[in-house]
Amino acid sequence: MRDWNVVVSVRGECYQWVRKHLREYARVDRTDFYNILALRVEDMAAFLVELRQATEADPKLRDCLARVMPAQLSFTFQTPEDFEARATEAVSSFLPQLAGKAFYVRMHRRGFRGVLASQREERLLARHVLEALQTAGTPATVRFTDPDVVIALETIGQWAGMALWTREDLARYPFVQPE
Repeated sequence: MRDWNVVVSVRGECYQWVRKHLREYARVDRTDFYNILALRVEDMAAFLVELRQATEADPKLRDCLARVMPAQLSFTFQTPEDFEARATEAVSSFLPQLAGKAFYVRMHRRGFRGVLASQREERLLARHVLEALQTAGTPATVRFTDPDVVIALETIGQWAGMALWTREDLARYPFVQPE
């Protein structure tokens, strides 16, 4: 698996069909994880629009895609400490967009089982955001129901990707599912 900027979770027996179909939009790589594909998209905005149109036109594609999670930032890591340092740095770049907002962090981890704990990392990053924004005088709050923004974090082995999704983005692209 090479570098990626989109993680796709596929439902049921659709893996090969979805893999073939997504090649129209991106480089598609297999992963070592069940029903998980890693994509490399050159134009993310165009990809999201084209995929939305494709899922609206083809109910099979819509039903086969469990989650599509583009990453605005990506990084590699070797250890849990390395992950935390790089993830904290990455989430810090979103601070201006989080000022005064209600948000939560959701992490989907593949690999590093027993070494990285998703909930622990979510809390660590949320705490960092809350403290940084409080210090800046633009406090935010954590809210899991109808937040203004969701910070989505994906890992596949030693690769991680992070994105910030507004309520409007999530409504516009129903296949993007932080949960």
